[in-house]
Amino acid sequence: MPRARTHEEPEFGWPLGWGGSLAEFRTHLAVERGLSANTASGYMSDLDHLAAWACPRELSPDALSRDHLTAFIVAQQGQGKSPRSLARMSSSLRSFLAFLRMEGGGGAGPEAVVKPPRPPRILPRTLSEDQVEAILNAPDVATPLGIRDRAWLELIYASGLRVSELAGLPALSVFLDEGFLRVMGKGSKERLIPFGTGAEKWIRAWLVLRPGFKPSGGELFVGQRGEGLTRQHLWRLLKGYARAAGLRAEAVSPHVLRHAFATHLLDHGADLRAVQAMLGHADISTTQIYTHVHQARLRALYDHLHPRS
Repeated sequence: MPRARTHEEPEFGWPLGWGGSLAEFRTHLAVERGLSANTASGYMSDLDHLAAWACPRELSPDALSRDHLTAFIVAQQGQGKSPRSLARMSSSLRSFLAFLRMEGGGGAGPEAVVKPPRPPRILPRTLSEDQVEAILNAPDVATPLGIRDRAWLELIYASGLRVSELAGLPALSVFLDEGFLRVMGKGSKERLIPFGTGAEKWIRAWLVLRPGFKPSGGELFVGQRGEGLTRQHLWRLLKGYARAAGLRAEAVSPHVLRHAFATHLLDHGADLRAVQAMLGHADISTTQIYTHVHQARLRALYDHLHPRS
């Protein structure tokens, strides 16, 4: 029975035509589809498993049928593969079979791959409004650094910024009188995000103190030596304030505050498209996961309060 290859063995040393087919498919992924090395490696790892299953059964790539492919998926499921791993594996199989058909192969096509059960939806962790309020109140605003930290905490919750966006946010991108900030997000896409008077108040207080730190760049938030704050620095600060607020530090991160921003907006009746625009999501389906959080909270409230629940 063929075994998984070691680093000393040829990369595609499978018999029955598998070696050549897999080598050609990897070239196709890199050259014609332009996939990254990591993505292509994931595809090829899945197909190594398929070759390891098919070769002892004397099945070449062209001899695979729908029943064979279903049996392979079931076997992988029986080995404890997670729903997410099975979903990725099914995608790898469909791509490989589509390639074989394009090259004139006579075996099963991509439609022969049975879709595995959908992976369970993982709802984003979020915080209650009271928990966020406790974190916002944690910095010691009797100190300049406490005012700085209160300002960026208020801003990240008021705008739903990614921590990378917050770390690199130029001071000139914040328009206090208008209550908007301009952000350059993923894919170099610019968006305008409103923020409230709470964030405005603390940013104004910080801007009075900021020149005393002798900023070395144009970032809005800087450290004690004038350097821009890194994502790691912001992460560590937030963990400390979470602990000071009586929360588990591992349950709080900048991204959790971003989730709280979106969830609390929806709780108060915000339009999903507006939340999508503020978060900078290219696809509305990415934002829709927050409606599930919102619905789960409504369900819990109903179950707790309704007499017929």
